[in-house]
Amino acid sequence: MKYITIVISFLITTVLLMLPARSRGNMDTDQKLTSEEERVIVQRGTELPFSGKYHDFKEKGTYVCKRCGAPLYLSKDKFDSGCGWPSFDDEIPGAVRRRTDADGMRTEITCAACDAHLGHVFFGEGFTAKNTRHCVNSISMNFIPADGQGMETAIFASGCFWGTQHLLQQAEGVLTTTAGYTGGRVRRPTYEQVCGGETGHAEAVRVVFDPGRISFAELAKLFFETHDFTQVDRQGPDIGPQYRSEIFFLDQKQKQAAEKLISVLREKGFQVATRVTPAGEFWPAEIDHQNYYWKNGGNAACQVRRQLFPAPPADA
Repeated sequence: MKYITIVISFLITTVLLMLPARSRGNMDTDQKLTSEEERVIVQRGTELPFSGKYHDFKEKGTYVCKRCGAPLYLSKDKFDSGCGWPSFDDEIPGAVRRRTDADGMRTEITCAACDAHLGHVFFGEGFTAKNTRHCVNSISMNFIPADGQGMETAIFASGCFWGTQHLLQQAEGVLTTTAGYTGGRVRRPTYEQVCGGETGHAEAVRVVFDPGRISFAELAKLFFETHDFTQVDRQGPDIGPQYRSEIFFLDQKQKQAAEKLISVLREKGFQVATRVTPAGEFWPAEIDHQNYYWKNGGNAACQVRRQLFPAPPADA
């Protein structure tokens, strides 16, 4: 039965390839996409089966969104369905959104961070115990291979997440950044709710980085050097608990590194207001808030870097 299902799915998709892609609506133009990437990722097209670079790809690592870099799938959840597109039976929690496709028959999947079209999800085919198949276009993704150390994640809040993301994503060794909400009491909060100051969330940025190229401590230094960590529940004209200064640590090493830097700053005479808190649920922000300055051609003018720590030694 599952092979009949996959054949039917294959025929439907192949026919749909011949139809015009949906219009992009009011989404921002992404100058970094090629015309073919634009056709698939923005206009909701489909690449030809067996043509993508990841359909028969078995390396270990993480698949991330081609447009915004948000982590989407882990290699451990990838399997060979024989359909001609990469198949996954699970996604990274909160990374993928589902909605009824324009054809009225299939369920479309998109990046939760930037709404990039990924492909479609199918159920009940019996390929794996999870009975789910995310059928994803290779062109919608990039792949970050796992190395000896693996990737690490850090979460920082330093005022408006537009500027925080813009500055952190430029650091050497940063692989992906996602603007979002964390540290609050409400599940799946909206921007409007967080701005109301009643959910307890901070505007924050989740950073996935290569520890072989940049350490958590170096990222934390950048965090401190690019905002006023002496202010409580505000950054400049932005006032409210959502704009607080906070590091959400994921392990004891991150906690110790953050506290060590705070001690250094206090020895320099700064009244540090930054909180150091265990990381909890992180909710990606709405599409409009992802890569805001990059998409809109602006700069994080409200956040200017000042050197507070010695620069790392240059490579010999």
